[in-house]
Amino acid sequence: MSAPAAVDLARVAVVGVHGHGASHVRRVAALAADRRAVLSGVVDPRPVDGVTDVPPGTAWYPSLDALLEVQRPDVVVLSTPIPTHLPLASAALRAGCDVLLEKPTTASLAEHEALLAVVEETGRRCQVGFQTFGSGAVDEVVRIVASGELGDVLSVGAVGTWVRTVAYYQRAAWAGRRTLDGVEVVDGVVTNPLAHAVATALLVAGARTVEDVTDVEVDLFHAHDIEADDTSSVVVTTRTGQRVAAGLTVCAPERTPARVLVTGTQGSLTLFYEQDAIEVRSPRGTRRITTGRVDLLTQLLDARRSDDVPLRCSVADTGAFMRVLEAVRTAPDPAAIGAQHVTWQGSGPDAWPVVADVAAWCERVAAEGRTFTALGAPWTGGA
Repeated sequence: MSAPAAVDLARVAVVGVHGHGASHVRRVAALAADRRAVLSGVVDPRPVDGVTDVPPGTAWYPSLDALLEVQRPDVVVLSTPIPTHLPLASAALRAGCDVLLEKPTTASLAEHEALLAVVEETGRRCQVGFQTFGSGAVDEVVRIVASGELGDVLSVGAVGTWVRTVAYYQRAAWAGRRTLDGVEVVDGVVTNPLAHAVATALLVAGARTVEDVTDVEVDLFHAHDIEADDTSSVVVTTRTGQRVAAGLTVCAPERTPARVLVTGTQGSLTLFYEQDAIEVRSPRGTRRITTGRVDLLTQLLDARRSDDVPLRCSVADTGAFMRVLEAVRTAPDPAAIGAQHVTWQGSGPDAWPVVADVAAWCERVAAEGRTFTALGAPWTGGA
């Protein structure tokens, strides 16, 4: 079979190519090698000369508006600060482009509703970059739960115990901020580094849309010298009555694999979503399952080719997560964890705070479905 004609290649522009955006440029390069796409241009306020992942000669534009004045890509990939998501995605959609939008979808629930309206208005596709929505392991977890192998589901929880250094919060003006120059940022552990833990747990529990969530309780703290949260617990109630609880921190002594825990009356499982792997424990015995995942940009291209292919993570599919983000956004400012509960590791920009016994408390949140404060974590009172 001959390769597709060049005219069939999707023209993809990447907006934001420093930091995580570079991975999108690499993904387009891989798709180009497979004759699926071509990089039509990159957008970044900083020149890209010498940026390793941007091929020499690639058209560069300082803004999305400047690019759209010259070309209309088939797909625009947005890897930009959270407050820019709504205006940039709206501009690309209204220009006739489909969009891959990095998570979180927007900076507020109202902006999420506005973006849904633009998608409806334009009839374009907007895929959101929660990569686990393309995971075969998540599909398998849903199948196992539906099969009844675990019995009735008692709890769904998420545990994320990661490390972020001082340098992480110095990398950009918006990092670790709730607002910046009067603009909503909402860059905390729940909404950015461990957002996948929350979104994946909600997905496993069958909560995708705004309407799938009836209540959200958040418990926000920080040990870093930031205004946003870096150690937080979340308890969500879905419209089926299921509780979904997440214990999250970037102030652990070491990084461990983020995971989603499902406990039933007859068994349990652990989803290691970063590895697309599952450990199942049931009357059938203990087994480990490893799967692959569908790349969300590739899947967007598939959806462009056929109306019978639904997006794996549409804007509407992120509504349940956006209910959580909204609860974080509107909550009181995170409380500082008292110095007596924190030790520091490393030095200089590579230093990070470690909250006492935080990994164990995150496990308890996920297992018991209660917040740090409700569980009585000693540092929640700031004493």
